[in-house]
Amino acid sequence: MTNIASRLRTEEHSEAWLRERLDYMTQFITEERREVLNRTVASRTHYMRILTENMFHPQNASAIMRHCEAFGIQQIHTVEDRCKFDPSVNIVRGTEKWVDVEHHETTAEALAALKAEGYRIVATTPHRCSVTPETFDVTKGKFVLVFGTEHAGISDEVIAAADDFLMIPMCGMVESLNVSASAAILIYMLSERIRQQVDDWQLNDYERLKLLTRWTMSSVRDFEGILRRAERNGKLTVDY
Repeated sequence: MTNIASRLRTEEHSEAWLRERLDYMTQFITEERREVLNRTVASRTHYMRILTENMFHPQNASAIMRHCEAFGIQQIHTVEDRCKFDPSVNIVRGTEKWVDVEHHETTAEALAALKAEGYRIVATTPHRCSVTPETFDVTKGKFVLVFGTEHAGISDEVIAAADDFLMIPMCGMVESLNVSASAAILIYMLSERIRQQVDDWQLNDYERLKLLTRWTMSSVRDFEGILRRAERNGKLTVDY
């Protein structure tokens, strides 16, 4: 059976259901832990997301996951029609618990889903340039940064669908930045600009409550057993 915290990633529940369980589970964590969770969820955003295409190096997948967690990007999308997005457990160091990954079978599927949600497609590439990290207009609406593979780069499908081509200007003799280094620079710079220039970059109240409930559950050992005992004993009464 899929655990409750995992189901919360995709299932919808009423605010009352979430609030009752959050309040109940909070008694099992320290005040310090509660402050960390509240502070972190307040810094999370869906305004910018990340899309990776067939990222076959585990170290690059791991690095991007850590960059997202560090700078408050909650959602990573992956295309895995050629190889699996497979971060190394030893490298991600637990960050996989705090960042959501949505898997797609094809690039076309991923782009269609993101466009349907109103995301601008921003292709990252050293070979084309319409904007740089300094000139990209973060205020025009939410967007997804697309990263290709180390050698092949982004696909023709992404190039055709892109609203902007984002380049990091370099002055060396060769293209010296690999995917993980480029991702770190772009995620940091753009997340900082979003926080400074965009008013509605944070999660909405429901998204924040849902994520905080899930994180609180995941912070408690045997939270499944605790919740089921509370439901049997009538301590939790609200249904979905």
